[in-house]
Amino acid sequence: MTVVCSDATWELTVSQPNGETFDIVILGAGSGGYATALRAVQLGLTVALIEKDKLGGTCLHVGCIPTKALLHAAEVADETRESEQFGVKAEFHGIDMAGVNSYKDGVISRLYKGLSGMLNGNKSITVVEGEGKLVAPNTVEVNGNRYVGRNVVLASGSFSRSLPGLDVDGEKIITSEHALKLDRVPKSVIVLGGGVIGVEFASVWSSFGAEVTIIEALPRLVAAEDAEVSKAVERAFRKRKINFKVGKPFEKVEKTENGVRATIQGGEVVEAELLLVAVGRGPRTQGLGYEEQGIKMERGFVLTDERLRTNVPNVFAVGDIVPGLQLAHRGFQQGIFVAEEIAGQNPAVIDELGIPRVTYSNPEIASVGLTEAKAREQYGDKVKTYNYNLGGNGKSQILKTTGFIKLVGVEDGPVVGVHMVGARVGELIGEAQLIYNWEAFPGEVAQLVHAHPTQNEALGEAHLALAGKPLHAHA
Repeated sequence: MTVVCSDATWELTVSQPNGETFDIVILGAGSGGYATALRAVQLGLTVALIEKDKLGGTCLHVGCIPTKALLHAAEVADETRESEQFGVKAEFHGIDMAGVNSYKDGVISRLYKGLSGMLNGNKSITVVEGEGKLVAPNTVEVNGNRYVGRNVVLASGSFSRSLPGLDVDGEKIITSEHALKLDRVPKSVIVLGGGVIGVEFASVWSSFGAEVTIIEALPRLVAAEDAEVSKAVERAFRKRKINFKVGKPFEKVEKTENGVRATIQGGEVVEAELLLVAVGRGPRTQGLGYEEQGIKMERGFVLTDERLRTNVPNVFAVGDIVPGLQLAHRGFQQGIFVAEEIAGQNPAVIDELGIPRVTYSNPEIASVGLTEAKAREQYGDKVKTYNYNLGGNGKSQILKTTGFIKLVGVEDGPVVGVHMVGARVGELIGEAQLIYNWEAFPGEVAQLVHAHPTQNEALGEAHLALAGKPLHAHA
């Protein structure tokens, strides 16, 4: 190792197996890390990509992809049960979890094979297997070998949180990772947490035939969403006989011979075969050397500026370890941003409110921008809203779904929030995010032609109404 001092600037150079210094060393190959790598090599940079587990990270292996596969299986189960309303006679004989898991794992395997081939086959990316630790501001050590980068990107991801007093044993008290590997459908489940992860698993298990009870300390389910969306989800869950107790903080859980017994505020007791801990995800930063190298942290998260730079020169952070929405596509976009920033392209700063949010429960939730409450805090009486009921949309009637599209706009100004609930509304979020991010006025969107019959035209109808010229809607 050599240390060079010049004009009070210290440059640390650590020898490594091949003597090479990379343009970027990335710690973590999840959505944020591998996106950084792929964009960086497009821009002519060399990359060392370090991953202790499997390329693709949480999203591919224990997050987005497997949960959505389960949710699709759940949708098929519901459609089979309800097929007669469409004039189709089908019989539902139950859930074969071995078959469901085989389908789920097949999806993961194909995507993993494609991603691995793409990363390992790129001559400008050196994929390093093993647990990395930041041992200098420009150096990550893996299995005794050191990888030096002119820039370092921290992308170490997240883990399933728990609560004090909860003994997660993987059998009776489980996290989402355990839930994805279950070889049976439990008879009954307590879901601790009514956010995205909680309502998605509650939706799956209910469709699979389990009795589900959600316990949520906050006053409503999916509390980060617009209040009217929460109410719609709660109505739908009541109809589906999914029990939920909101505004009821968890107090303790006891294991019983047949499962678990949870006590919530007020002394109410709920019993079930399993308890799923779905209280969110924490940043995976402990023991990785970040604080030792002087990187500013807060509650385990890495603090950055709007350009995703940490307080240490040439060290960036992306994904779930950066405070904000913990979404794979956020990390992915941040990875692209950081690669372009390092390459000197000066990309536009990512607007966190412009990142689309989707909850894939039944019904689905999709939103972007400000909720009505947040908009009123910012714009006061200038806020105007419109709810377009999907009952007026032909394709929604064909699908036999209910729900709405809610627009939040500013008088004589743009649409600042789009909130949707109903079957398949996640597929509408693409246009919704363009509307928000391009600061479109209702009248501008109303000029666009939306294909008929599609659910997408409900967005057009809603904007026609907000622009003051409703057709299949009431002003």
